[in-house]
Amino acid sequence: MIYFDNAATTRMRPEVIKAMMPFFDKSYGNASSLHDLGQNARAALEASRESIAKILSVEPNEIIFCSCATEANNLALKGLAFEAKKEGKNHLIVSKIEHHCVLNAAEWLEQNGFDVTYLPVDSYGFVDLGKLENSINDKTFLVSVMYANNEIGTIEPIKEIAEICAAKGVPLHTDAVQAFGKIPVETKGISMMALSAHKIYGPKGVGLLMKRSDIKLEPLLHGGGHEFNLRSGTENVAGIVGFAKALELALKEMPKESKRQKEMRDEIIKRVLEIPETRLNGHPKIRLPNNANFSFRYVEGESIIMKLNEHNIAASTGSACSSPKLEPSHVLLALGLPPSDAHGSLRISLGRYNKKREVDYFCKVLPGIIDELRSISPFWKAKR
Repeated sequence: MIYFDNAATTRMRPEVIKAMMPFFDKSYGNASSLHDLGQNARAALEASRESIAKILSVEPNEIIFCSCATEANNLALKGLAFEAKKEGKNHLIVSKIEHHCVLNAAEWLEQNGFDVTYLPVDSYGFVDLGKLENSINDKTFLVSVMYANNEIGTIEPIKEIAEICAAKGVPLHTDAVQAFGKIPVETKGISMMALSAHKIYGPKGVGLLMKRSDIKLEPLLHGGGHEFNLRSGTENVAGIVGFAKALELALKEMPKESKRQKEMRDEIIKRVLEIPETRLNGHPKIRLPNNANFSFRYVEGESIIMKLNEHNIAASTGSACSSPKLEPSHVLLALGLPPSDAHGSLRISLGRYNKKREVDYFCKVLPGIIDELRSISPFWKAKR
């Protein structure tokens, strides 16, 4: 199977698996236990925390391990919301193209008495900076804008957003799950950041929230007071060790690997856009090096995925977290695409295991698939 769905999840690296193995059958203790097995686990946990903190240029106590980025994003938004409420602040700002875990958390807060502003984006997916600046008021407790979009790959102007937030005295949170390991990620000016291990060839079931020490959060989980009293629950030591190893390797290989993937991405974009009635979604240049997202008029995205699968190619229509829902992408709708075009989307997300010959095979197969699907489309026939 040719795997072009690396934005959904990635294959674990052998080096990561090797680093994790001792914590399944030898150093398997609970990191809160006082005996040697527990303290060995605690040492590995804290060494991983320090390694990750160094990579992100933050302090170790600013790394909070969670089960995934969805939990990290929920902790950031809800945790700060209920802490800020004590000070009379109840206004949250998020972009319209955030991952569902951010948007659904924002909607939940809205249902529970908070005021939420949903920032519009332009046709490329860039947040409206003027709207952002004008939307911040004395009740605003947080701005949340993702570093790079998971569906269309557009990289947001985080530096400019951080400068606006700093000038207004408002914390900035960013979901950097898709960005880290593919492009340089700057933590300066960012109050909170979510990352996930399984997007960078690490294990599923572990993520983190980078939280500056001056940011106070109300915990979502209550129990033994793990993770600085912010995330109770026995730590996934094996997963955390794997996360640290995956981050280390991703950072080391990023310059060379991102360049290689960008070259394949550009080849895909060039050849796919030769298909009539096809649109590239997201910015043509300011996008993740591994992402290419297209809309094909008069074709259903799900049908494209199934046909590609028959040719042993795995891809997606957008976010894997919402792909079972037969609804047009909220990201593409926010860009201004009509629902009919948003339904006909295809996301190709490359990874370190992809080869140029796979790109050539895909580009050879896809035009025939689109022609076949359009041949049975009444809308395509009516057009012609």
